[in-house]
Amino acid sequence: QVQLVESGGGLVQAGGSLRLSCAASGRTFSSNGMAWFRQAPGKEREFVAAIAWSGNVKSYADSVKGRFTISRDNAKNIMYLQMNSLKPEDTAVYYCALGTAVFTRATSGIDSWGQGTQVTVSS
Repeated sequence: QVQLVESGGGLVQAGGSLRLSCAASGRTFSSNGMAWFRQAPGKEREFVAAIAWSGNVKSYADSVKGRFTISRDNAKNIMYLQMNSLKPEDTAVYYCALGTAVFTRATSGIDSWGQGTQVTVSS
């Protein structure tokens, strides 16, 4: 069983930055792809960014491309999401996810979810 714990969320003004972290424990996860998803009130959970187990392949939603950067440190079992130039529409609960395969960006390919961390961007 894998446990995923997100941290780093908070309240920030538009144009500001936040860095989210996801700490994994329970078993080795270096062979699995990981991803970030988000869910705003009244909306479905949506894909934000994904990273392959090697860290060499990354994918971003069009809405965050050029502003967000995903990375991972397999030695520390931590994944990050650096969020710059934040916009009010980025406000959501952000979820860390562990994939079932080496790379995934679909909710159907998720093995485990974190509890989520709130990101609020004020205008």
